[in-house]
Amino acid sequence: MVSYTDFTATPRPAGLRLLDRIAAAWMRFETLQSRTEEIERLHALSDSELARRGIRRDRIVHHVFRDRLYL
Repeated sequence: MVSYTDFTATPRPAGLRLLDRIAAAWMRFETLQSRTEEIERLHALSDSELARRGIRRDRIVHHVFRDRLYL
């Protein structure tokens, strides 16, 4: 019988590890890019539009990164 540990114990070839790291870096870049666009979109709103959403202008970045930052 094959167990889960049989698969994880086998090292991945160097080329695949490199591709894994490139893919992970690309995903981090895409996430940061989408958050940057969200920050820009919120900054473009008026203070009254932000207030309707319950966001203060000085807390936009905190709002966008609220799932990653605990400030």
